[in-house]
Amino acid sequence: MTQGLPRPEAVARELAEFGRRIAMALPALSAASKAQVGCSAKHAIFSHDKLTLYRFAPIARPAGLRPVLICYALVNRPYMMDLQEDRSLVRALLKAGLDVYLIDWGYPDGADRLLGLDDYINGHLDRCVQRILDAHDIDALNLLGVCQGGTFSLCYAALHPQRVQNLIVMVAPVDFKTPENLLSKWVQGIDVDLMTRSGNVPGALLNLAFLSLMPFRLTQQKYVALAGALDNSPELENFMRMEKWIFDSPDQAATAFGEFIRWFYQENRLIEGTLEIGGRKVDLAKITHPVLNLYALRDHLVPPSASTALGSRTGSRHYSPVGIDTGHIGMYVSGTGLREVPSKIVDWLHLQAKQE
Repeated sequence: MTQGLPRPEAVARELAEFGRRIAMALPALSAASKAQVGCSAKHAIFSHDKLTLYRFAPIARPAGLRPVLICYALVNRPYMMDLQEDRSLVRALLKAGLDVYLIDWGYPDGADRLLGLDDYINGHLDRCVQRILDAHDIDALNLLGVCQGGTFSLCYAALHPQRVQNLIVMVAPVDFKTPENLLSKWVQGIDVDLMTRSGNVPGALLNLAFLSLMPFRLTQQKYVALAGALDNSPELENFMRMEKWIFDSPDQAATAFGEFIRWFYQENRLIEGTLEIGGRKVDLAKITHPVLNLYALRDHLVPPSASTALGSRTGSRHYSPVGIDTGHIGMYVSGTGLREVPSKIVDWLHLQAKQE
């Protein structure tokens, strides 16, 4: 037998023990899978088609700042921003006295297959902005865009600059062809027309693609680590909440998906200055608002170089790039992310308010 390798009988014992622990934990796993996601009270103030705009209930004295609208990505569910009490960016912002709104894009179905980026950005997103502006009787708000929602927010701010007072983007791709971008390399060979020929793109298919970028860490490794949490109910529930979010992937409207892959990833139009949405050019130089760009230093989906490229393109004289030592998802739920991200946002917004 090769020196250093465990004996077969030892491996068998370990596997048997692991199986026993899994069997004993099945009732707990079943209960944990029903764990509720989202911890902060909110109510719907507007809906259109599949979209719902939520306003979170305040939990602290108002900070006197303009309302914040969170624009999340289409490819995952936005409750990641408010997963549970001790892992909630939304709750941290509420504790600081911010007035927080969130767009829930919903679950597209066959009736939405022809929705394009113009519909999402100049249609749905703009309607939400207008509702908030009317409710507060103001002319501009603070916009917080996350991941793909950050890219949408950049486009919106460039097309509707008068409606945005301050712009915050988190783990938002701007240059879609940086050398470190594994997702971009995978996407380059996609036949978009073939993928969308029969209608919307299944969310489960995209989820498999994301997991395949780091297959060991995102699949086998985490389930081995789960064995150590089987006797810890809170830790197990945390795990199941994350699992629920990871696999809760909405289908993607065929037209919007095709446009995003082709225009952004394959042709890199945003950074090249050739992007048009709704017949209007998206010029990042027209973003003259104060901009806070939060990016993750260990991001495998949106590497830092993809986000920091914004600095050389925006027209803002108050551009603030901030790297956080965590990964893509860690920006919302890790200890490092929750210690640093909310305070960076709140302090920065207070600074901008003083300069208005």
